[in-house]
Amino acid sequence: MSDTASLRPAARRPGRPSDALAGCLVHDLRGKLRQAGLRPTRQRVALGWLLFGKGHRHVTAERLYEEAGSARVPVSLATVYNTLHQFTEAGLLREIAVDGAKTYFDTNLSAHHHFLEDGGDTLVDIPAGQIELGRLPEPPPGMVIERVDVVVRLRRA
Repeated sequence: MSDTASLRPAARRPGRPSDALAGCLVHDLRGKLRQAGLRPTRQRVALGWLLFGKGHRHVTAERLYEEAGSARVPVSLATVYNTLHQFTEAGLLREIAVDGAKTYFDTNLSAHHHFLEDGGDTLVDIPAGQIELGRLPEPPPGMVIERVDVVVRLRRA
């Protein structure tokens, strides 16, 4: 064995799991995608990096497409839509439809609600526990309530 090979940490040798990359956003994202049953393609990883690399946030497909263009990630708007829906179905994002016309994708999966700022362009988290829900109606036979989304609309005073 050469001297340089013996200096390599055991975790870095080919075929062994590496803890050295833990904490690296791209490495962790690839693992998260695999765990969710999604192949970590170049486009999914690039879009995931844009989505999850900035903490909790709310984005539309159009906004993510613009960010991808600015970051020189070559994707079509259709690919952005498909990826967002795949991430949502895999449980990595939460979809929030507003007025049936605009859809936001939320990286914060915890139980919480939202303020929608005047003009309908910005969603802001309302921490859990700040809204009390009273009695909910019985769901139709064979159905269960998955979650309740409350959107509180704001306007300038």
